Amino acid sequence: MYSTRRHFMLRSGAFAMGFAGLRTAFARENLTPDAMRRTGPAGYGPLVPDPLKIFDLPKGFGYQVISKAGDVMDDGLFVPGKHDGMAAFPDPAGPAMRCVIVRNHEVEYAHDTVGAFGPSHELLGKVDPAKVFDRGGGVLVSRGGTTTLVYDTGGGRGKGRLEGHWLSLAGTERNCAGGPTPRNTWITCEESVAKRGATPKRKGVAAPGSYEQDHGWCFEVPASTTPGLVTPQPIKPMGRFYHEACATDPRTGIVYMSEDRDDGLLYRYVPVNKDALLEGGRLQALAVVGKDSLDTRNWGERTVSPGERLACRWIDIEGVESPDDSLRTQGFERGAAKMARVEGMWMGKNAVYFTATNGGTGKHGQIWCYTPAPNEGTPGESERPGTLELFIEPNDRTVIKNPDNLTVAPWGDLIVCEDDCVDCDEAQHLLGVTRAGEVYVIGRVRLNRSELAGCTFSPDGTTLFVNIQSGPGLTLAIWGPWREGYTRGKGSGWRFIP
Repeated sequence: MYSTRRHFMLRSGAFAMGFAGLRTAFARENLTPDAMRRTGPAGYGPLVPDPLKIFDLPKGFGYQVISKAGDVMDDGLFVPGKHDGMAAFPDPAGPAMRCVIVRNHEVEYAHDTVGAFGPSHELLGKVDPAKVFDRGGGVLVSRGGTTTLVYDTGGGRGKGRLEGHWLSLAGTERNCAGGPTPRNTWITCEESVAKRGATPKRKGVAAPGSYEQDHGWCFEVPASTTPGLVTPQPIKPMGRFYHEACATDPRTGIVYMSEDRDDGLLYRYVPVNKDALLEGGRLQALAVVGKDSLDTRNWGERTVSPGERLACRWIDIEGVESPDDSLRTQGFERGAAKMARVEGMWMGKNAVYFTATNGGTGKHGQIWCYTPAPNEGTPGESERPGTLELFIEPNDRTVIKNPDNLTVAPWGDLIVCEDDCVDCDEAQHLLGVTRAGEVYVIGRVRLNRSELAGCTFSPDGTTLFVNIQSGPGLTLAIWGPWREGYTRGKGSGWRFIP
């Protein structure tokens, strides 16, 4: 049972309020002990120890391991390690229970983990060289990228089945997270600014070659049921920086992007054609009206309180291909807000939710909400600007520690993955957060101390997919008595339910 994990719920009448409407519910800077609860109406009850010692879940829930690093895929290549961000899409030509998952792999040279082409790239000859973004002279092949899985949920209840999987993007570096688009595509982001000609090291030993490409880009991967690699095309107008995740607003086509740096920014890309990102657009960074260069991290002093709503403006970023990784410095000097490792990001119905992994006075993490302006991305947006709100900042590691990837559940809660805890020996949890800000536990890693990543629901709402990133990388399909209030089997608008 999970005796050390505590729930929290603020004693207010905010339970029925939406995420974007919480203004006064989180007035406290820190939660008092009597505001903490071990049980509550939001959760599913105590965790039951997993006899297989992989992942603990509440009574009535179950899981299936559907993919493991090192497995041989349908294309003869290996499932790469370091499973990270992903999304599940409907199969437009198949039954409602079949979905297409596009999954990232956060692999770089320094990581001692399996790559798709084998330990010495002995399988590299199996693929078209034009489909590998950075071959590194054949000796330093970038081992990140994406894999695609076709999975039939069987309606949940443990009846799911993996129907196929293959490498879908090759030769990119450290693909950490990304985000789905309304076009049934996945934007995958490189969390790297490795430069062409650079020679990385692993355990202090230099690589046998150097990079052939600059890294730090976004790429788009269709959610296709046809096996094969896409031609890698970096979307350079979206900027070269330490990308983490992104979220696309289906109303405007604007892509919001996070930057996993201690002094990172929140960006948006306003494309000239929302269905063709390669055609160009404007890269901008978020600033708070009347508070230029605001430090939102709440480290040395509290500058933003939970529930406070801040009017925003957007600053143009120049030199978006940034050879020296200077976009965040440029933006901050021009007035953009500084944030603490902005990582996971997901689009709700009317707002973007994202995590700041080590934000807060205790550096245990924050969850934020950005509500776009009615005229977002147009000259008229300044009349009714978008707003930024600090949704929760518990400042208690027993409530939440280092939130990373997140998604919006079909019934409206946030589902949040905890990142690895580098300075402690604690299990990582999969958490839920209600509209009222109550945090509850869904699952706990028993296998090891690996971070969780890539939480996403199947289009039919029956199955939650999540990755245990390391030791080895595993993708789990979880079923159980998920919240009522949505219609099973109908995937319309599934990615954007508030």
